[in-house]
Amino acid sequence: MSEKSLAIQKHEQWRGKFEIKVRADILSPEDLAIAYTPGVAEPCLEIQRDVSRSFDLTRRWNTVAVVTDGTAVLGLGDIGPEAGMPVMEGKAALFKAFADVDAIPLCIRSKDAKEIAHTVALLAGSFGGINLEDIAAPRCFEVEAMLKEMCDIPIFHDDQHGTAVVTLAGLTNALKVVGKGKDARVLISGAGAAGCAIAELLFADGFANITLMNSRGVIRSDEEQTSERLNKLAKITNKQNISGGLDAAIMGMDVFIGVSAAGILKPEMVPKMAKNAIVFACANPIPEIMPDLAKAAGATVVATGRSDFANQINNVAAFPGIFRGALDARAKDITQEMNLAAAYAIASLVTPEELNAEYIIPSALDMRVPRAVAAAVRDAWENKK
Repeated sequence: MSEKSLAIQKHEQWRGKFEIKVRADILSPEDLAIAYTPGVAEPCLEIQRDVSRSFDLTRRWNTVAVVTDGTAVLGLGDIGPEAGMPVMEGKAALFKAFADVDAIPLCIRSKDAKEIAHTVALLAGSFGGINLEDIAAPRCFEVEAMLKEMCDIPIFHDDQHGTAVVTLAGLTNALKVVGKGKDARVLISGAGAAGCAIAELLFADGFANITLMNSRGVIRSDEEQTSERLNKLAKITNKQNISGGLDAAIMGMDVFIGVSAAGILKPEMVPKMAKNAIVFACANPIPEIMPDLAKAAGATVVATGRSDFANQINNVAAFPGIFRGALDARAKDITQEMNLAAAYAIASLVTPEELNAEYIIPSALDMRVPRAVAAAVRDAWENKK
């Protein structure tokens, strides 16, 4: 049976990747009277007096909404909210499996940023956090910004910040392997949700020599960009004032981070990079360059987004633990400090004795990861208060 046929078969068998489990005993009239009427009136009135008690008296404290409009689902693009549901259910399953977080998919039939944000904000009282997923740029930026203004619970866009956290974790260790530091010259190919967030998190961590590019070429401060976010990044990136496409931009770079398109980094471009180059080719399912080609061309450390190669840059290493920590701390936001703490926690799980070019980041299935990330995120929020 082909992988595609098996996927359909399993989804027909599962008919959904999660289900609701009842935590309250309802076996007797007394049980019913406590869990429902008349006893349930008391927690209702308690929450009426103090809304924060909803985190103590309901499952809100452990529940996250996974929100999409279906416009940027995996590599499939704009396939619609219902078609995005299997991915959102998969995300909910990962939340539960890795961090015991209950997650509910909300697939919204709108492409209007204000309408999406308004809808989610109206429902926010049911949740302890909001995970935005597979919403196309620049709409995803707008929705996130509006929700951060409208809500008093954590808002997290995994395609942006989850990707950035895991990328920084891997890069931190990759630089140790090649004996370089935060003065390394970094080229980010792809200026969408992930690329912008990676650039911002690297800057927050002290990286100063970052160049950002998209399909039109290097992002420059003397050119008007397609969004205000890119205009801001244009002012602080590309200090060497590079122009042109990838072949020109790659010259002398210590690090290539690809969150763009399959096959764009040609083998003949890699030798143009600095000695002991690092290549993160994270386009999925086909990376910007295949690992064997990158290594044969001279790259020292290579990572991809795929599980069938070493050094997988996988968001599963970030988002379950980040939300676990934020929910446990009853945080009202997920800050860059929390994202940095998450990245450091992931990187720290690879010991100096284990660290090598083929092992810069722990497996996404390593259950130490969500625990370490949760603790680091929780501490980061507590230290902020």
